[in-house]
Amino acid sequence: MVNDNFTRWMYRGHRPNWLAKFMNNTGAVLAATGITGNRMIMFEVRGRKSGKMVSLPLVVGIVDGQRYLVSMLGQDVQWVKNVQAAGGQAVIVSGRREAVHLEDVPVDQRAPILKNYLGRAPGARPHMQVNKDAPLAEFEKVAADYPVFHVVSVKSAD
Repeated sequence: MVNDNFTRWMYRGHRPNWLAKFMNNTGAVLAATGITGNRMIMFEVRGRKSGKMVSLPLVVGIVDGQRYLVSMLGQDVQWVKNVQAAGGQAVIVSGRREAVHLEDVPVDQRAPILKNYLGRAPGARPHMQVNKDAPLAEFEKVAADYPVFHVVSVKSAD
């Protein structure tokens, strides 16, 4: 298992360092091929400042057959700000391109999604203030700190 301090070091200041960027780029390529199944996708969103498409790998939470994206680093991260600026428009790639709309999940509905997400995303655990095996009540206490987006398919982006 990766050391929690090492994992936090890779994202100091809620920004990936050089090693995290390399690992994210590698993960994005693997996720885009579909080799990671439904666990990880390559996420693309238009940069709010550059206007260019920004890509990164994200773990997908699945609750009741619905897909969700979670910001393990909280609200103050670039991809979350880009999603908000893009009005929720994005693309996910996992074997195929899919245009999606991301809908902000209300805080009072996030706890079961956060719990599922931590079970699927071991790399996120050092960044979140709750243990993956904690009861839902513990996730409810931190739900406001972690943006969660419901993934709604728009159409194929091919």
